[in-house]
Amino acid sequence: MKRLNENITAFICLIAGIMFCGVAQAQNSTIISGQDEGRRVIITAVPFLNFAPDSRHSAMGDAGVATTPDANSAHWNAAKLAFVEDKTGFSLSYSPWLGKLVPDMSLSYLTGYFRIDDMSTFGVDLRYFNMGDIQLTNGFGEEIGQFNPRDIAIGTTYSRKLSETLSLGISARFIHSNLAGNITSNGNGDSKPGVSVGVDVGVYQRKEILLGNNESYWSWGAMISNIGPKLTYNSAADLDYIPTNLRIGTALETALDPNSKLTFTLDLNKLMVPTPPIYETNEDGTLVIGPDGEPEIESGKDPNRPLLSAMFGSFADAPDGFKEEMQEVMISFGVEYSYAERFALRTGYFYENKHKGGRKYFTMGLGFAVKRLDFDFSYLVPQKQNHPMAETLRFSVAYNIPN
Repeated sequence: MKRLNENITAFICLIAGIMFCGVAQAQNSTIISGQDEGRRVIITAVPFLNFAPDSRHSAMGDAGVATTPDANSAHWNAAKLAFVEDKTGFSLSYSPWLGKLVPDMSLSYLTGYFRIDDMSTFGVDLRYFNMGDIQLTNGFGEEIGQFNPRDIAIGTTYSRKLSETLSLGISARFIHSNLAGNITSNGNGDSKPGVSVGVDVGVYQRKEILLGNNESYWSWGAMISNIGPKLTYNSAADLDYIPTNLRIGTALETALDPNSKLTFTLDLNKLMVPTPPIYETNEDGTLVIGPDGEPEIESGKDPNRPLLSAMFGSFADAPDGFKEEMQEVMISFGVEYSYAERFALRTGYFYENKHKGGRKYFTMGLGFAVKRLDFDFSYLVPQKQNHPMAETLRFSVAYNIPN
């Protein structure tokens, strides 16, 4: 059954590698990960936590830390919920995932909020990532049944205004990742669901500015998401970081006429997770193992560090220094045109350096409102042909209850 555990781990790493367009040999952070030709892709457990879940923001290049608040704000910036206008709102989003490769993967996101008073708002969200059915085999290659790997995260959010223009927010979530079911490995360690918790902390400011003769608003936001302990699927000796992420950004909203407005938004993202180091190798390409039984590091820092050291040390641990740290910054840019709060057109672009995953794609989408219901759709167009994420669709529906 040892081979079975290795197959499951390899399957999940393959999925993660496809999602980040990188190459990974295992989930354990001590393994060399995508180091060919300068590629050092950061691989984490439960990457679904950072996937853009809703249609509005995914249509704007996956940017949303500083946009106007809505029911999906908990994912993008917990602090935005304090400025939501309606009393109560709900949203449900669904996206078939990697449909070019796998027919039954999907990401679902259910969220809601309740404005407690003029200063504070409470929110809840449920995220479910279905990886589809896989065929399990034993060490002899014999089929022993099917299993459906899946991840789930359940969270709550509290957001409060500090002034008329500034707010803070905090989210906490429980994370459960079931990749192997109840499979055992005959003395090699039982496979088990990975469990962890994550905390988000965000800040948001929105203020009116003078831009010609047009009514305009400028906003900015920042959030650190998924602050939490490592996760394991086997034993305490085999731990993986969850995708702690820093997102900062700004947005400019300006009225074109009494009925229409235009919004420009820009987000910068960086994983606050250690960069894989460069390990020493022998002439035959095998790793040099030190006296402690661990691979010897040639350049970079040991990725197995305490949580806070790993988070804040991630800004200065890349083997190639500042240049490589800048390569780890992902850029999202989006534009939204809306008319009479009833119709919207959106587009955007997402960029990731080729050495850190190489995701580059355009996005587009539209939205329309019917009474209290909002419907949104988005579509992803990668720059490379036959890309696994090509033709990715997202569908969202929201219901808002005013005061």
